[in-house]
Amino acid sequence: MGTHPRAGGLERKGLRLIGKRYAQRGGEGRLFSVRIEKERSIFLEKLIFTVPPAFDGRTVNDFLRRGQGVSYRLIKKLKREVPPGGIYRNGAHVRTIDPVQTGDQLLLRWREEGAGPAASAETVQVLYEDEALIVFNKPWDMPCHPAKRHQGDTLGNVFAARCAAAGQTLPFRAVNRLDKDTTGIVVAAKNQFAASRLAGQVEKQYLAILCGIPQPPTGTVDAPIGRVDPVHILRQVSPDGQQAITHYETLAAAENYSLVRLWLETGRTHQIRVHMAHIGHPLAGDALYGGDNRIIERQALPCAACRFAHPVSQKEVKILAPLHEPFKKALENAYISVYTE
Repeated sequence: MGTHPRAGGLERKGLRLIGKRYAQRGGEGRLFSVRIEKERSIFLEKLIFTVPPAFDGRTVNDFLRRGQGVSYRLIKKLKREVPPGGIYRNGAHVRTIDPVQTGDQLLLRWREEGAGPAASAETVQVLYEDEALIVFNKPWDMPCHPAKRHQGDTLGNVFAARCAAAGQTLPFRAVNRLDKDTTGIVVAAKNQFAASRLAGQVEKQYLAILCGIPQPPTGTVDAPIGRVDPVHILRQVSPDGQQAITHYETLAAAENYSLVRLWLETGRTHQIRVHMAHIGHPLAGDALYGGDNRIIERQALPCAACRFAHPVSQKEVKILAPLHEPFKKALENAYISVYTE
């Protein structure tokens, strides 16, 4: 373990973890303009880009791939679309090898394919939503995706219900995933373009209540994680495991528990839970990895904040999730006081 210079990085850049909920957008725009629209009658998705001087004389493909970050898969899909779908320059159908000029408007129009999961009657708090994405505050005991034992009670099912209410059928594209028993922020893209632009770009921070107080209070755990055996979900620090790096910072502490902020460089299954147990301070309520349940009966681990560049505007979006009541009650039971705005 060692002190990490980026401790508290999101807070230093204007995003508080403890406090009221908000979504903030800001930052500088790019050298081009873009807008996204919905066409519910025929095509679900439509993007319009304006070509900047930097791409004058370049090909359509070069502008879309290098200037806009449009994925190869989406461009390939657009080339297969039949009118009125496909790629258009100033209203006329265009090939990807054709050149563009400053001020040209490129229109991309395609059908979102693939049905989503079955709709669920359960509701989940929405922290942010626009035409390109949605951000949920996932509750405890809810998987992100349907599986053999969870066909109708997942976040994907909740998303399907929202789409159905809007007259849409979209696949559920979760950009970040949380374990069933981890609460907090889940970002989902509403179309293929947004999903490709957001992949690997959502910077997240977690809060956790630990048993005991870690020493040093701020540090890094760099220890590989692997399965205990091929059958069970239990993980452990293992020299044969995958690289895993967790940074933490203690925010407040009482006699037997501490509140820490954590952020990850890798995304291994149970990474925070395994690493905190590895340094002798398992999560409160996490019986699987040695935590006690005196103040809470489930793992005390919400994904509390995130930051990302919006896939269309490229402006910074910051999200702060309200803490669920069991976590706030656990803080009270641990006699941990935190400042809230």
